[in-house]
Amino acid sequence: MAWSAADVPTQNGRVAVVTGANSGLGLETAKVLAARGATVVLACRDPKRAAAAAGVVGKQGGTAELLALDLASLDSVRAAAAELRERFDRVDLLFNNAGVMFPAYGKTADGFELQLGTNHLGHFAFTGLVLDRLLEVPGSRVVVVASLVHRFARGGMNFDDLQSERRYSRIGAYGQSKLANLLFVYELQRRLAAAEARTVAVAAHPGCSSTELTRHLPAWMQRASRVLVEPLLAQPAEQGALPSLRAATDAQAQGGQYYGPRGFQQTRGAPQLVRSTPVSYDTAAQQRLWTVSQELTGVGFPV
Repeated sequence: MAWSAADVPTQNGRVAVVTGANSGLGLETAKVLAARGATVVLACRDPKRAAAAAGVVGKQGGTAELLALDLASLDSVRAAAAELRERFDRVDLLFNNAGVMFPAYGKTADGFELQLGTNHLGHFAFTGLVLDRLLEVPGSRVVVVASLVHRFARGGMNFDDLQSERRYSRIGAYGQSKLANLLFVYELQRRLAAAEARTVAVAAHPGCSSTELTRHLPAWMQRASRVLVEPLLAQPAEQGALPSLRAATDAQAQGGQYYGPRGFQQTRGAPQLVRSTPVSYDTAAQQRLWTVSQELTGVGFPV
């Protein structure tokens, strides 16, 4: 039988942090967790939209808390992590969900290419700064949301031009950032397992889901997507959130696994175990990216 939101067990007494929870996949994830009784921390960049989302999430039955977090600024990441640690002595679930997709070339406040800096480096730093709050909780999980577009990084991480300063492609840079998400989660799980931690790291992707991520595309590409892609392949955001929810709450899920839709080319359908591309399982690349990420962010990990 297909796994659905109805299969999410009770989350009473649990604390879940969801980055980018003001809309799309993050909001749908937060709504389900709140409906199961969790305290859900909406870690968002835009305070007005976050407050509106909190109103929606709060109606589901759980508790919605707000946390200001701009993943494109390490100062904001450090401040958010410090505030989270002050307000909560435990975190059961961390969803690294927020992201940007296909913007024109730009840089974060710290000079990183915008997509890599937001989608990977910001989450890497935030995870490292709050991980000890999860390590104290049996059954806690870090869920990293990747993407089908990681397949575009067929040659692996371009460590020679990590910040896309020599050549920039909107799709190529996004694919690199999503491959980085997978390299990160697999290396994190290896370290957690070596430390015999009670926390595991799991990956997920939403397939082709209707969200606001396409807002950075040129207008003609947005129109083409709405006319040609979404009617054939896209699924609603609430369906796209299911792989992340399964990765976080299914009792059978294990560290280092990857969940995605089971339908055509993993674009839509109920969540199931899937495989990422061979380059994502390259342990040397995982370890190299980890080292580079620590150097760029200045953030270490307790494992």
